Amino acid sequence: MKCADEFRSRAITAPLVEEIIRSLVRPLRIMEVCGTHTMSIFRHGIRSLLPEGLTLLSGPGCPVCVTPASHIDAFVAAANLAQVTIATFGDLIRVPGSNGSLATARAGGARVEIVYSPMDALTLAQQEPERLVLFPAIGFETTIPTIAATILQAERLGIENFLIIAASKTMPQALEALMADPELQVDGLLCPGHVSAIIGSDAYLRMAERYHLGCAVAGFEPADILAGLLSLIRQHNEGTPKVDNCYTRVVSPEGNLKAQSLINEVFMPADSEWRGLGVIPGSGLVLREKYSRFDGMLRLEIPLQPTSETKGCRCGDILKGRLLPPDCPLYGAACTPLQPVGPCMVSNEGTCAAYYRYSGQKVSHRKIAKDTTTP
Repeated sequence: MKCADEFRSRAITAPLVEEIIRSLVRPLRIMEVCGTHTMSIFRHGIRSLLPEGLTLLSGPGCPVCVTPASHIDAFVAAANLAQVTIATFGDLIRVPGSNGSLATARAGGARVEIVYSPMDALTLAQQEPERLVLFPAIGFETTIPTIAATILQAERLGIENFLIIAASKTMPQALEALMADPELQVDGLLCPGHVSAIIGSDAYLRMAERYHLGCAVAGFEPADILAGLLSLIRQHNEGTPKVDNCYTRVVSPEGNLKAQSLINEVFMPADSEWRGLGVIPGSGLVLREKYSRFDGMLRLEIPLQPTSETKGCRCGDILKGRLLPPDCPLYGAACTPLQPVGPCMVSNEGTCAAYYRYSGQKVSHRKIAKDTTTP
């Protein structure tokens, strides 16, 4: 905790804020990619310290939020099979698909257990050999190595009743798809520290060069985030966009080679659907043929079905950085943390949940405008 306190100290953060204010010479729009960045920015009141011309947008860095309804429907379909136990991270349970959520399946009698790692799910499979234990394998490069390690352990132990539904996604391809969108105006990227610890800061070099876009890899304490924002402002002022690793105590240029090797051993790239972003080529992972016996969709014969988004929900535009949560007409009315309509209000890393909890904005801008309009 002492180490964390040092990165929250006013003696360190105040000079960074002052330098940001001095350095900002024109309005800039910065996208913080990671959901943990979004939560940290709100939790520490960083937005309130920044000059008016610096706009922070949230990106597609919440794995629960970008998991499409088709995959949620597949998880629910598996849960409703009599012989299956779903072992999942807690923030996935209430994410709505087109036919309910894992929470509604559990309320109807399905076996849905909360675990803290895929290895916990494997342990549950060992404890209940008469049932199939299925782990919904969502997440980015941060958690994919642990899923791969669990598959390898299940292989070594000869465990036959452990399954996954591969729904993991890789970040660089999604960022490239976003930056290619002509409607998205972003002047720099605050790149995710957790993901970058695995893939390395060099993973963003191509994007910085191709889109002439500044990138700063940052940690999650206030000083980390402020240093990343200052780097992006300076890069823009100097006209020299690059990849600046501001999190060298955790992130290296090449990343964690052992973790990358684990991923490549078990998984191979595939096209993948992202909620709100559509299908992005090469942005997902599927099990290699050698490990296909752990594929829950194959073993249980569950197909992915086409789905449509909930009417009125603007999670897709929020994940793209086009809208802020209060711009959604459902925000704070039909959609709240207790009764979420979209995934951005469900996850602890969801942008809508962060706004609702920390910003003081409890209803949509549209509702305010409607309520204050003179008849």
